[in-house]
Amino acid sequence: MERTLISSLAEHIEKEVVIKGWIDVARDQGKVIFFDLRDRTGVVQGVVFGKPEILETAKTGRVGCVVSVTGKVHKRPDKMRNDKVQNGDIELEITNLEIINTALPMPFAEDAELNLDTLLDYRPLTLRRERERAIFKIQAEILVAYRNYLNSQGFTEFQAPKLVGGDAEGGAEVFRVKYFKGVEASLATSPQLYKQIMAGVFERVYAVGPTFRAEKSATTRHLSEISMLDLEMAFIKDHTDVITLVTSLMREIVEHINDTCAKELTLLGQPLALAPQTFPVMTLREAQALIKKETGVDKTQEPDLEPEDERFLCDYANKHLHSDFVFVTHFPTSKRPFYTHIDPACPEFTRSFDLLFRGLEMCSGGQRVHKYEELVERIKSKGLDPDKFQFYLQAFKYGIPPHGGIGLGLERLTAKFCGVTNVKEATLFPRDINRIDTFTSQEQSETADL
Repeated sequence: MERTLISSLAEHIEKEVVIKGWIDVARDQGKVIFFDLRDRTGVVQGVVFGKPEILETAKTGRVGCVVSVTGKVHKRPDKMRNDKVQNGDIELEITNLEIINTALPMPFAEDAELNLDTLLDYRPLTLRRERERAIFKIQAEILVAYRNYLNSQGFTEFQAPKLVGGDAEGGAEVFRVKYFKGVEASLATSPQLYKQIMAGVFERVYAVGPTFRAEKSATTRHLSEISMLDLEMAFIKDHTDVITLVTSLMREIVEHINDTCAKELTLLGQPLALAPQTFPVMTLREAQALIKKETGVDKTQEPDLEPEDERFLCDYANKHLHSDFVFVTHFPTSKRPFYTHIDPACPEFTRSFDLLFRGLEMCSGGQRVHKYEELVERIKSKGLDPDKFQFYLQAFKYGIPPHGGIGLGLERLTAKFCGVTNVKEATLFPRDINRIDTFTSQEQSETADL
């Protein structure tokens, strides 16, 4: 008999089926044993009774066991229905149970409140929990919506290299790679230079993939390996064209998550994101003036926003502007990378922006420099050597249109949709200064004691 997926069981009332999956819950009541059985499509309750030989096998089943179950699908009596859960109106009478693979007792209870270390040390197991499955279902659907929307807008996906010869940001916090003869290489901190090159090929491009930051910190918002969603678009007027597209993109993602992950949002206790037709937009100085007016704290000369500023602006936007998103534009020229376009009306500031969502910066973006001579001068102004960027600069010698784009952090966006406070909880297998699957700091301290 062919396997039936659990989501399809309601189509097989009073018929015999075979399902395959895992035991999520096992309740042994002596002569009756109840199981919650799970496959990739959902969960159903199965019951074993009145068959001594099957009961003996069922008593050996525990949480995590991989099973093949034969049974008959029954409608539950009205008084036993539970319309709040999947398949709450049916039950599987188990007529045969095969344990395909056994499982040791789990080292924690399914519904236990786990601290971050336990959650990550047992990652292969904790990812099976309903809460974690909900988080990464939402993450998967973010990617679906991101790709679908950009494809519909004429974008072409490309694969950016992860080994680079020059850091796009010109920073020191990179992972050095000692492999290439006579060349200093590193893991890419951004696909920025390559997506600008590709804007001269396809006009509109996007990339999805890991980037790497060797930051000497382990905060709730930073990782050493980040999944980035990058896009670049040519023939723009200025940064406002990018803001318009990103607004539509985020609205599409919100709508898609609301449509496909309502159950997961409910499980996580998260409200639908507020995403109006247009998002609030304010310059950095306007944002700082608002902070001063509302809180009395004067930050009007600061070159950037602090985390508490981001939280304040998002709280304000939510309460007064009915939006969970807010754009902040025009960051100082001194604080933005060399490829960021300077606002000719106010050369101290750039045509750049950050998008904040529920208290956290989601992405940075803006218009890029597209003229070769200006780009070379900007590279020099940052204390960098243009000769190290000759491969990148080729594209600008031979014509690049005005363009701009963003880099969006997938884990941060997931964390805010899901309401988790640490970005590591929204990362399948997080890497930071203390962790590659298990704690490296413990190994380092043991080595130091030798």
